[in-house]
Formats: sequence, structure tokens, C-alpha cells
Amino acid sequence: MADDGIVIGIEEPVRIVVSAEDSGQRIDKIIVSSVPSLSRSFVQSLLQSSSVFVNGKAVAKNYKPAENSVIQFIVPAPRELEATPQNIPLDIRYEDDDLLVVNKPRGMVVHPAAGNYDGTLVNALLYHCSGVLSGINGVIRPGIVHRIDKDTSGLLLVAKNDFAHISLAEQIKEHSLDREYRAVIHGRLKETHGVIDAPIGRSTKNRKMMCVTDRYSRSAVTHYEVLDETSDFSYIKLKLETGRTHQIRVHMAYIGHPVAGDPVYGPSNGVSSLNGQCLHAGLLGFTHPSSGERIVVKSELPDYFTAFLKKCGLNNVEI
Repeated sequence: MADDGIVIGIEEPVRIVVSAEDSGQRIDKIIVSSVPSLSRSFVQSLLQSSSVFVNGKAVAKNYKPAENSVIQFIVPAPRELEATPQNIPLDIRYEDDDLLVVNKPRGMVVHPAAGNYDGTLVNALLYHCSGVLSGINGVIRPGIVHRIDKDTSGLLLVAKNDFAHISLAEQIKEHSLDREYRAVIHGRLKETHGVIDAPIGRSTKNRKMMCVTDRYSRSAVTHYEVLDETSDFSYIKLKLETGRTHQIRVHMAYIGHPVAGDPVYGPSNGVSSLNGQCLHAGLLGFTHPSSGERIVVKSELPDYFTAFLKKCGLNNVEI
């Protein structure tokens, strides 16, 4: 875990003391788990340039530090961020003059940030839409009404103009925008249906993490339904009333059933082969800002998800 007081991205050193749980793992995985804001490719570039040190010595990307080893490196100060158009293929499930719904692949970052300067969904949208996107969220997040995590796959709403953006944002605020997810979680839930109503705020121990807390938090409500289960894993459907950062991941970990593969909120001996959480945004339902028509868009489970269901012996219940 990165030491308290470190401010990522202003050329201050990051210091990580390797825990017993992390000992023997590849150093790039340990760093990404400790500093989730950094992408693995960015960390590997630091390692490639001999900019990461363990106990004072530069190490390669496949190095596996022992317990209590001290990892140190510097994250370069962020350059002035800008989003430029890039010809990156998009899986568009709905589009008109006001908005579009994109099926985001797992591993794609939504907008540029330190460590992820290009190759993001925003870069692709700027190219596809010829720059015609809502400007409410500024030049780094044009058109972005809501976000999903880098390693969460599935549907994302994008506004092409401010009128559509305001309408869709209001629907989120009023809880009239339907968002349905599928996930595989550890263990078996006591009830086949349930509601998690627990406020979420930023962790005081690690500012990159969220947690259930009464301090400086906002209400968060998640509905779940069990679709199939084994002794080790459950396949569930989730519906969000609110859209807090990492909401599903935090809520499931809070009740003792973290999302399989979650490198941040899951167990240290979790499903590393997944390379990220097994979580898919499979349905969006909203009222069209101009026509007033109710539109529902669905996305089938991606290959990584169905392969893991099969591996776990869980039935693939279609969305």
C-alpha cells in the first residue's frame, strides 16, 4: 500500500512496502493494486526505463519482491491533459443526433488522465463524432454523462449536445435511468434477492479507494438478484439506484462477497487470471431527451465473462 501523504502525479516519490499477501507476485501487479490510478502499461513503461527500485536497486517488470521489500518510484508530473481524436473502433449500440450508447470493452479507460494520456474512449468518440459532443464536462470528458471503471465492460451513455446531457444527468439524479449489471461474486448470498443501502465515501486510509462510511459520504443503494450459484461463486444481477464511484465493487465487498477478480476490493488470493473484476454493464434504459421515447439498450456478456461462468460451473442466464 502506498504510504499516506503521497500525492500521485506531482513528482513526489511513491513508496510501497510489500505485504505478506503480495510477496512473490510480479512487481507491476503489486504497484497497480496499490496505486489503482496507474495503468499496467504505464507502470511497465516505468519498469522498462529502470525507474522503479526495490530496496534501492532498479528491477525488471517480471521481478517478484519479497515481503517487507520497499518499492520506490516517481510518477512524472502530469503534462497538460488534452483529448485528441483517434481512429479507434467503437461498438455502438444506439446513435442519433442527440446521443449514442457505446459498448465499452474491458480494459479501455473512459477519459484521459495521468498515466493514460490517449487510447481512451473519449479519444475514440472525438474521432467518431467529429468533435460534436457535449461540453458540460470540459475538454477532457466531452459527452461523458456517467462512467464505468476501466476493467468493467458494457454500456455507456454519451451526449452529443448540452441539452441531451442535462436531460440524461437529471434522469440519473431522479433515479429514472435504468442501469443493470451482471457480476460473478465470491461465495453464496444468504438471500436470493436483496438491497444494500449503505453510504459510500472516500477511504481515509487510501485516497484512491472508496468505502462504506458515515463520514463525508453520499447515499448509495444497490439491488441484487441471484441468477445461479455454486459453493464458491454466485452469478448475480444488480440494479443501481445511485451511481457512486466503485459502488457495486464496494457494496459487494462490504457484505463479504467481493466481485471475482477485483484487484482493489477483492481478497489478495483472488482470481488473478481474470485480470480485473468480472463485472458487465448489460442494460441501459432511459427517456430520450428530444422524443420522450423510452429506449432500452442491451449488451450480451463478453467472452471473458462467459468463459469464467463456464469455468465456475455457473449457468449463463441471458440478459
